[in-house]
Amino acid sequence: MTSMEFNSKLSTLQSLLHSFAYNLTKNMEDAKDLYQETAFRALSNRDKFQQGTNFKAWMFTIMKNIFINNYRKKVKANTILDTTDNQYYLNSGSHATGNGAETNIMMKELNGMIEGLDDSIKIPFLMHFEGYKYQESADELDLPLGTVKSRIFFARKELKDKILSNYGFHPN
Repeated sequence: MTSMEFNSKLSTLQSLLHSFAYNLTKNMEDAKDLYQETAFRALSNRDKFQQGTNFKAWMFTIMKNIFINNYRKKVKANTILDTTDNQYYLNSGSHATGNGAETNIMMKELNGMIEGLDDSIKIPFLMHFEGYKYQESADELDLPLGTVKSRIFFARKELKDKILSNYGFHPN
């Protein structure tokens, strides 16, 4: 088979190979990489293709084998080898556990700041925070929509100022 015939057959299978690669990887970028590696291997091993055999099956087999080899490499790379006596690290059972104390303290401080707001802006702010829409808050509080929006704005502004003065930084 000449190189033009080989390249022509390869280009006719391009969309099928891309689909198969995506089906294997479930990721568009990985599928593109798999297709490129398959095409490269096929072109570099063109002399190993036997005339009269199924070219499509040959290409799909190359792709499948590359995928399997890459998968095995990933699994091996993620395997932890413990050469210590009695596999100390694997058997130690020590897993890092997060401590939420800082987060809890900060949330208590933030809740205290919110409680320190004037009721006229705190109530609309809390309703908005709890998921009420602006119009729902306006209807519930019997206020105009613009008033509710501005009160929520002023509550946010006041909270930002309090955070800045307490912690010395301005939140995003």
